[in-house]
Amino acid sequence: MTNKSYPVSVKGELSHPPSPALWLIKWFLLIPHYVVLALLWIVYIFVAAIAFFAILFTGRFPRSLFDFNVGVLRWTWRVNFYGYNVLGTDQYPPFSLQSEDYPADLKVEYPESLSRGLVLVKWWLLAVPHYIIVGVMTGGFGASRAGLATLLALYGAIARMFGGKYPEDLFKTVVGFNRWALRVAAYAGLMTDEYPPFRLWD
Repeated sequence: MTNKSYPVSVKGELSHPPSPALWLIKWFLLIPHYVVLALLWIVYIFVAAIAFFAILFTGRFPRSLFDFNVGVLRWTWRVNFYGYNVLGTDQYPPFSLQSEDYPADLKVEYPESLSRGLVLVKWWLLAVPHYIIVGVMTGGFGASRAGLATLLALYGAIARMFGGKYPEDLFKTVVGFNRWALRVAAYAGLMTDEYPPFRLWD
């Protein structure tokens, strides 16, 4: 519920009925994803570096490179949603960069052109206020780092274990924290020139 849509769309739907105890071993179940994501994020950084120079000289983010980096963010979001950043579903995340039939998804509108001047400052200078906030909310942009979102997600999992329900408002807040972080990641990753909004909700 916003006055203006942002070019980075982050979806997360709470699955019912969830297992009350599966969250206790998800850290183990996600090890294959963590290994793959570690490699993908290394490539992501190289792709972003190539895109930096492409934007600087041509004003465009090459489409194939753009789609790859969006896919890495999408994969990361699905793993975070299943894992300890949200604990929003028990459906195991797919090993895919593409959009899938899954409770969590991420999409970024492809920009036909990007500012050559902003590319020099947005990823380090302009994004600093967001980095501070995101650091508190989610602990960073990695596959599973402890932050306020993780603490609230664990509280939701415990509430689900003993009360049978993940509090809806709590779930929306946790997803909002992650949405904010992913939008900042896309902005810092040079995928959009539109400054991320200071809000949790869509």
